[in-house]
Amino acid sequence: MPTDPVGRFLTALDPQQREAVGAKTQREQERLAAAWERELEADDELDTLDELSPAAAEAEAARRVLDRGTGK
Repeated sequence: MPTDPVGRFLTALDPQQREAVGAKTQREQERLAAAWERELEADDELDTLDELSPAAAEAEAARRVLDRGTGK
């Protein structure tokens, strides 16, 4: 399992999203990963989900980041 933020972010994405984000520049991937980490830290609902399933919480945070338009 990757330990760097970009690698962890890419792992949290579904395969189609992972491919799309993987095609972006390294700088854009780092920006998205930073937004994803902020989402994980800031949302209390994700804290609860994280207790049940860390992978599900990370996937939900990734989905939110891309849905917000941060992924464009």
